[in-house]
Amino acid sequence: MTRPDVMAQRLALLVPALLLGGAYISQYGFGLYPCEMCWWQRWPHFAALALALASFAIPPKRLFVALAAGGILVSGLIGVFHAGVEYGLWEGLTSCSLPPSASVDPLEAILAQPIIRCDQPAWTMMGISLAGFNAIFSIAGAVTIWSLLARKDKL
Repeated sequence: MTRPDVMAQRLALLVPALLLGGAYISQYGFGLYPCEMCWWQRWPHFAALALALASFAIPPKRLFVALAAGGILVSGLIGVFHAGVEYGLWEGLTSCSLPPSASVDPLEAILAQPIIRCDQPAWTMMGISLAGFNAIFSIAGAVTIWSLLARKDKL
């Protein structure tokens, strides 16, 4: 693989790993439990992570890296949709969900947990929610990976 391909492969692994890591740190370290749409953004990152890992072992490596970038882009597009719901630009498909609970009784677990709303950002920085940051970093990451794969020069 050329040097840009290696960089793309590493980014395809790092982008979803870092974004998922940030999501789990937010959840377990700061109590920012995910709503249903937050979970929708995580699933494509899990797939991208698996595809990126596969690219290290299974040929054709470039195909797995490109597919991983596709998963990263899907997560970013879901993030755009979620951020639009949070900013009131459009209505979401769901409004809330319950975080997982360790309780054995399902009714007790439901009643004891706070409702996690998809239309209210749990945290923002400079007016950008976590869904917005996921959208920005995911879309930029996917475009960067595909741009590196498209380079013809050998650095």
